[in-house]
Amino acid sequence: MSLTLRTRAALLVTRAVNAVSRRLRLGGGTVIGGRAGLAVDPHLLEHAVAGRPLALVSGTNGKTTTTRLLAEALGAAVVTNATGSNMPAGHAAALAEGDPAAPVVLEVDEGYLPALVGALGPRAVVLLNLSRDQLDRTNEVRMLAGRWRRSLAGADGTVVVANADDPLVAFGAQEAPRVVWVAAGLGWRLDAVGCPACGGRIEFDDGWRCRCGFRRPEPTVRVEDRPDATTEAVFSDGRRLPVDLAIPGRFNRANAVMAAAAAEAMGVPAARALAAMATVGEVAGRFTTRTLDGVEARLMLAKNPAGWGELLGLLCPGTTPVVVSINARVADGRDPSWLWDVPFEALRGRPVVAAGERCLDLSVRLRYAEVDHETVRNPVAALAAAATDGGRVEFVGNYTAFHDLLARR
Repeated sequence: MSLTLRTRAALLVTRAVNAVSRRLRLGGGTVIGGRAGLAVDPHLLEHAVAGRPLALVSGTNGKTTTTRLLAEALGAAVVTNATGSNMPAGHAAALAEGDPAAPVVLEVDEGYLPALVGALGPRAVVLLNLSRDQLDRTNEVRMLAGRWRRSLAGADGTVVVANADDPLVAFGAQEAPRVVWVAAGLGWRLDAVGCPACGGRIEFDDGWRCRCGFRRPEPTVRVEDRPDATTEAVFSDGRRLPVDLAIPGRFNRANAVMAAAAAEAMGVPAARALAAMATVGEVAGRFTTRTLDGVEARLMLAKNPAGWGELLGLLCPGTTPVVVSINARVADGRDPSWLWDVPFEALRGRPVVAAGERCLDLSVRLRYAEVDHETVRNPVAALAAAATDGGRVEFVGNYTAFHDLLARR
């Protein structure tokens, strides 16, 4: 595809500004250049992806992991925003750095998805889940589901891969012309009890339903957990494919099945896609192990009650010391009241240290959860306090708490 002079100039500006940002250590070079490029050409994204296979991945939890898995499934040349900068400036930065003819897989913030679906005409859209996140920015998720629904209703050339077990996702995808429904599971249900169709109450039993008739769609693909602790992707055409990942957690295996369904929409068979995903050992630092001031720590990210619930389920039961670190900066959301919805009770009986800029808020929550703990504001000092026997420590932080520790050398 031939780009206009304006678009080529915008891509050049994006690369140059990001390079300067990295050289001067003013940032990671994943946003500011994109803002500059979009100022030069407000339609940079549309022009840069025109004629290329494009997949968009959105949802409250699991976007970065699913985007990485789908990109891995499609091949090494894929252009993607691997750092998780998931708004238009981050998308522009990713497109400026990658092969201008390669397929594109973009993680997209939930609020930006409707506009991008209309502007970019993706071949596939993956909808993982919807729950409260950053309460001062995105709190009424039923309104967001309605916006998804309106944008996808006219997406004639798009295959929507949607989690059938999340009523909000189902509502958002229901009017799309082509939907692949995946029974991926839904651990956190408290944001989905109000029916987005009528305002009534969603009942969860074998699936979910509302008295108005809104109910769980029949899945095309199921994520099946077997008695031997393995997982399979079961397709309605009879295929049963093993889901073997190097990264832990049932939620990640469910993400992989969603990515495999999207890969098929992009022309890659699910079996080949899942085999490629098995090589992924960590995603943007998640589940990586670092030694910090002599302490070996496995780093994990959780941003909201749904994500915390999944990670606590992965860690518990267990005896390994845990450091929980909470900040409340702009990227985290200024309102930390979501702490009261997290089931920290699961940490009872094991060594726990509360850390981060909002460690006192966290300490109060842990006290009410009857979790014995220490409070050490500095996360690295908290790791040292937790590692009393010299063994590994599990570190779980929200967005900036996690990234601060990940960036430490």
